[in-house]
Amino acid sequence: MSLRKSISRRQVLISSTAATIFIAGSAVAKSISGAMPWQGGIASPVSPLNPNGWLTFSPKEVAIVEAIVDRLIPADESGPGGKDSGCALFIDRQLAGPYGGAETMYMRPPFMTGVPGQGTQTQFSPKQQYRLGLSALDDYCIRTLGSKGFASLSPADQDKVLRDMEAGKIKFEGISAKDFFHLILTNTQEGFFADPIYGGNKDMAGWKLIGFAGARYDYRDYIDQHNKPFPLPPVSLQGRAEWNR
Repeated sequence: MSLRKSISRRQVLISSTAATIFIAGSAVAKSISGAMPWQGGIASPVSPLNPNGWLTFSPKEVAIVEAIVDRLIPADESGPGGKDSGCALFIDRQLAGPYGGAETMYMRPPFMTGVPGQGTQTQFSPKQQYRLGLSALDDYCIRTLGSKGFASLSPADQDKVLRDMEAGKIKFEGISAKDFFHLILTNTQEGFFADPIYGGNKDMAGWKLIGFAGARYDYRDYIDQHNKPFPLPPVSLQGRAEWNR
């Protein structure tokens, strides 16, 4: 996603999500014959995350992350921004789990710069990348802009720093500023559109923005109503937003 002024960040979020849904929905169906491939009555429901406190970020890091997610997804007339949507809390909880420790990632050397399609080549886990990236970002703002840190900058200055990170114009100590920008951008998008049970998408703000039905059990009556807004409110794995207040 670009922070260029020619297109709103919220529009990019909507279009990129629509593309993802289209790709996911193009999977080939599989025919099942004979016995069902699962045992009835067996389920492993997701445990709701404790919404209180922070598991990964320090208070200083919380301020930086909340400032970043609020610039990547700023509040406007269509809904709340990244901070009020819980994107920072989502990232905090993800980093506290297997993802943060890179438990499912190949993390053995050598670590060499690859082609763009290979993704980031790094010896640091996502949690370590955040530790390094947030510290380096604050140091850059203090050293270069004479500020007290990224969170203290004006929204316009925060946007400029993020644009320069995205473009690779800023050099951080110990980590690529460009790679860190794309990491936190990706995690912010995930938090904005993930099921609220994971800490983000508070009150299903992301789903309401794109008209996504969520985990609703049955909406067969609306399948053939193409190019029409879905008239019912979204449902998460925990139920409707108003049920959990």
